[in-house]
Amino acid sequence: MKSQYAQRWPNLLPVGMLRMFINLWPPYWGTGIHINKMTKDFRYIEVSMKLRWYNKNYVGTHFGGSMYAMTDPFYMLMLIKNLGEDYIIWDKASCIEFKKPGKGTLRAIFQFSEEEIHSIRNQANQNEKFIFDRSVDLINQDGVVVATVVKTLYVRKKSLL
Repeated sequence: MKSQYAQRWPNLLPVGMLRMFINLWPPYWGTGIHINKMTKDFRYIEVSMKLRWYNKNYVGTHFGGSMYAMTDPFYMLMLIKNLGEDYIIWDKASCIEFKKPGKGTLRAIFQFSEEEIHSIRNQANQNEKFIFDRSVDLINQDGVVVATVVKTLYVRKKSLL
């Protein structure tokens, strides 16, 4: 069984250290995914990925799995940090729509407003669970959307279990 400290250690790290830890995490470091900015309130995260020889596919564009990995934990992490330990938050499902070949540096911006966090908390408190979709665009250096990822998020208050 994990110690209470082991279960909560990400909550104990200052935002800069957590950002550094995620940037050095092998699945991100190995694909060239980098967190450029993460605000202290965990309501804004900007992620980028440069096109490199090790994250190209057969036709010389970004590998789709790496593009998806750019988006994987961030909405869930933001909700965990903003809703607190009284809630269970999971990525329930996801889909990616490729719109154009991913070339050059790609960027994704994840954002929640204070009002959105408040609304999510209220929905989870009033209902047995709250499941909703949230999308994020992957944008190239010219500002063109090359893919859209839709994340289905699950939020539930722990006391309802």
